[in-house]
Amino acid sequence: MLSNTIALGIAFCVMLLISPRGIAILHQLKFGQEVRDDGPQAHLKKQGTPTMGGILFLIAISVAILPFIKEKGVLPAYLLGLGFGIVGFIDDYLKVVKHQSEGFNPKQKMAAQIIISLLYIAYLYFYSGHTTAFLFPFLKDTEVTFGILFFPISLFIITATDTGANFTDGIDGLCSSVTAVIVFFLFMADRVLLGNAQLGALPGAVLGGLLGFLCFNAYPAKVFMGDTGSLALGGFVVAMAIQTETALYIPFFAVIYFMEVLSVILQVGYFKITHGKRIFKMAPIHHHFELLGWSETRVVTIFTTITILACFFVAFVLEIT
Repeated sequence: MLSNTIALGIAFCVMLLISPRGIAILHQLKFGQEVRDDGPQAHLKKQGTPTMGGILFLIAISVAILPFIKEKGVLPAYLLGLGFGIVGFIDDYLKVVKHQSEGFNPKQKMAAQIIISLLYIAYLYFYSGHTTAFLFPFLKDTEVTFGILFFPISLFIITATDTGANFTDGIDGLCSSVTAVIVFFLFMADRVLLGNAQLGALPGAVLGGLLGFLCFNAYPAKVFMGDTGSLALGGFVVAMAIQTETALYIPFFAVIYFMEVLSVILQVGYFKITHGKRIFKMAPIHHHFELLGWSETRVVTIFTTITILACFFVAFVLEIT
């Protein structure tokens, strides 16, 4: 508990110290957000707002975690998030600086994420002595041990969760707020509900970095995290879930991630089947609500509230089982 409190304080203070200058540098480098013409019209005013701000909270998290890097479970989870952040940085750089509309070649991007994921899974499986079991949702005292199937199952969970975090980033403060709640829940699950102590000071560092980032990312945002930030956050979250054996609960406590991915799948699938019809006004689903007339702050408030309630529900289930 003490190490997490210290890491949170360090990450938060580092964010407050480096962000004003960091945002100014992103401005100078012309790392500005490019807004889709077919998106909500209110987003057009965001054109040119610095993106790739995920670099800032990755720096803050790295500084905060350094004194605790030898704690159990910290290094593999940190490296997974950092690795995904680097992939996101390359994608952002190609989009924003090189003006390549698709960014990282999709196949190359997926290949890089798969390699990083497999290295992480292999470390847990072969070297860390970590169990290959996950808690089975809603069944008392039930764990499912997957053995060698831990590889494909974990790879699927990592890919899906990281995609969900990436899709959730699209409104000022949305991904930051939702993920901050999820990280706090995972910390409580690790230390209080399950007593595994598998995450060390990482939750505190990530939470501190996010809270500091929100000071500049909340509406109206002065900086966006970009794929650099959203992919890194997805990596941190899914690593913490896997190491606390709560990965099968992700669709429940990270329900917004799940909703965002599902909305895109449904939209694309329905569009193809019906040759042009749509279920939602726009996907991911947060844009659908914007086009219904919801303000960005309303979307963030409601989605964050849903996440809080979902985390309370899962905490209750874990407590009674």
